[in-house]
Amino acid sequence: MKYKIFITVLVLFIVNSLRAEAIKIGLKTNAKEVKIASSVPAEIYDGLRDKVLYEITPMKVYEFNTKGNQISIVINKRDVKLGTNQVVIKTKQPGYLCSKRAWYRGDFIINNMGTGLTLINNVPLEEYLKGVVPSEMPSKWNEEALKAQAIAARSYAVATRNAGKHASQGFDLVDTTADQVYGGASAEKLSTSKAVNDTKGIVLVQDKKVLPTYYHASSGGQTKVWNSGSSFLQSVPSFDGDTKKNGHGVGMSQHGANNLAQQGLNAYQILDYFYKDFKFAKLSDNWDI
Repeated sequence: MKYKIFITVLVLFIVNSLRAEAIKIGLKTNAKEVKIASSVPAEIYDGLRDKVLYEITPMKVYEFNTKGNQISIVINKRDVKLGTNQVVIKTKQPGYLCSKRAWYRGDFIINNMGTGLTLINNVPLEEYLKGVVPSEMPSKWNEEALKAQAIAARSYAVATRNAGKHASQGFDLVDTTADQVYGGASAEKLSTSKAVNDTKGIVLVQDKKVLPTYYHASSGGQTKVWNSGSSFLQSVPSFDGDTKKNGHGVGMSQHGANNLAQQGLNAYQILDYFYKDFKFAKLSDNWDI
């Protein structure tokens, strides 16, 4: 009980103000075509000139293609050049955009990169996380494990964006296990959205830098480290010994986090166990571009 009280005080008093903006998620790269739809009226903008090019009718599929170094759209079975190599699709009222058989919050950006089309979801970070947590951890797991997952996913996303891992491709993260699995609004669950809301803005930092909080499904009894010089990643018993090893084994074991939560540890204690030499900090509310 004393340990739990200490962790609560730590969170309340070690809170730095760090600025973050919306995050860009690469949904497709080098695509021959991109198909999108909207749940509500939307507009296609020239991404370079902020000029409306076309109105989108709700629940209708639109196909975008490459046309030389430009982007074209199929209208009445005709391929029409849009006169730009970047378009932005925005809803005119609250709603969702669709592609890859899933619905997404935020905007879509389509770039002609010369080798094909890149589809990007430009979305506020907290809304992005609502599509990540249920895709990375079962939504029925203990709420403290879900909150630990939300904080770890938030820290990883911000640290990866800050490192510029995918900057040359025009986005910050991909939607697969190469970064974090992201299923958009279609993946959202009440329990995991609550975990995101309950931990809004909380990240792990070291020397005023957000940490890349790696995590994995299970490590079979003991976590590993990639870089022995990284003080926040250390090898510890993973509390998942009854679960078959699954993943790289570095950082937080998700099965271990759930087992610790079942034993009564809160999200901050779980993170304090799996990661070392860090402080909890809170990002600012300025998510939108």
